[in-house]
Amino acid sequence: MVDDDPLTDDAALTEMEHVEEALEMSRAARRRLEAERIEEGAPREGVAIFRPVEKAVLVALHLGAQSGHDVEASLDELELLVDTAGSRTVGRVIQRRDHPDVATFVGRGKVEQLKEHAHSLGADAAIFDDELSPAQQRNLEEKIGVKVLDRTIVILDIFAQHASSREGKAQVELAQLSYLLPRLRGWGVALSRQAGGRVAGGAGIGTRGPGETQLEVDRRKINRRITKLRHDLREFAKARRVKSQERERRDVPTVALVGYTNAGKSTLLNRITGADVYVADQLFATLDTTVRQLDLPDGRQVVATDTVGFVKKLPTQLVEAFKSTLEDTLRADLLLHVVDASHPEAEAQIVAVDRVLADIGADGLQRLLVLNKVDAADQDTVAGLQRQWADAVTVSAVTGEGAGVLLERVAQVLPPNRRVVEALVPYDRAELVAAAHREGEVLKEEHRPEGTYIVANLGPGAGTALAEYASSNPWAADSLR
Repeated sequence: MVDDDPLTDDAALTEMEHVEEALEMSRAARRRLEAERIEEGAPREGVAIFRPVEKAVLVALHLGAQSGHDVEASLDELELLVDTAGSRTVGRVIQRRDHPDVATFVGRGKVEQLKEHAHSLGADAAIFDDELSPAQQRNLEEKIGVKVLDRTIVILDIFAQHASSREGKAQVELAQLSYLLPRLRGWGVALSRQAGGRVAGGAGIGTRGPGETQLEVDRRKINRRITKLRHDLREFAKARRVKSQERERRDVPTVALVGYTNAGKSTLLNRITGADVYVADQLFATLDTTVRQLDLPDGRQVVATDTVGFVKKLPTQLVEAFKSTLEDTLRADLLLHVVDASHPEAEAQIVAVDRVLADIGADGLQRLLVLNKVDAADQDTVAGLQRQWADAVTVSAVTGEGAGVLLERVAQVLPPNRRVVEALVPYDRAELVAAAHREGEVLKEEHRPEGTYIVANLGPGAGTALAEYASSNPWAADSLR
């Protein structure tokens, strides 16, 4: 008989407590703990560069042209971003000014108030709702005595946690390093390996030479890594263009789902295509472009793509890094602009998405507004949105309400695709038969004395070329419309 070991029981109990604590943690927090972070070392290749934050005070600037509601709404979104990143908001500070202060963004007097407020709340960071310049970030961190971050760095950190594919990780890392490069000097000891370190209030004796040398080393490393990432992204873009060109060659229409982050694009894609794309009720849950086949009610098969969500004040570094991915949107035949109709800022989010689409040159593409989450939305709000956007379609990606109507509208809006063409092609026009094989689906082919008899399912490109020898032109009615 073996005696029970109380130490073993205690250890097992402790282990169970750790497991329970881990299960209670948010997904973002678990991923943050699992991820490798840099605190006092210099940046390393391929590693997330941002320091973890537990409690943060949010800071916003209320400029003269803004309304108080807009400022609060923007801070509400920043709080959601901070929560998604795995941190907690403990306070807010709003400063009214006509324009940002060049040195400290909010002004010298407000900096002192912010310092007292942050320390009284036990905050370890102040997060600003706008992108700070490297000098502003450095000055504020010195004066406040806590980490100073901005909206851009929070969004980049979320992207770093959620990126899963090789291309997505490369895009996020490129955006991170592009943000970091001009801020190397401002990050102080977090990026310094010089012997003397940085002296508060100014550079100490003997610190300039080695520090400058190390900064140059870091810059060279980051520049080399940026060059490598851009090369990799060009290769990814080439592979994606080949697939896109193959679809275009076969005249397969493309429908791209765009919209604000957390509008329900991935859930809607799953609903209408039967896909199993990862979904979560959080910001930027999906970063990687997903391509799925979509069957329309008229029998046509099209390609549906789910793209990265947009947000107000989307960092320019991300737009640049994800440019090749966003360019897929430019090649779409139809954009499904998915809107969270239950969100109190739905109208503002529509405007924000329109602005991003204009920035990437997609504002002229055919578009269909989709009011999603109507099962959770106030019906008066939905009715108001429908009055403003009369052509909008209302759906619930969760319950399936309106999904059939949406597919019918997509079939109506998309330009005519393939049609069956029956033709007798002279032998001296063999290139037309070759084009039919290359660009469509040949259903029947016979070699007759007068030429090649062919029945093919073709798009308007190859199909109209065969019209001269066809028994009838299936696109003739379109030209009369």
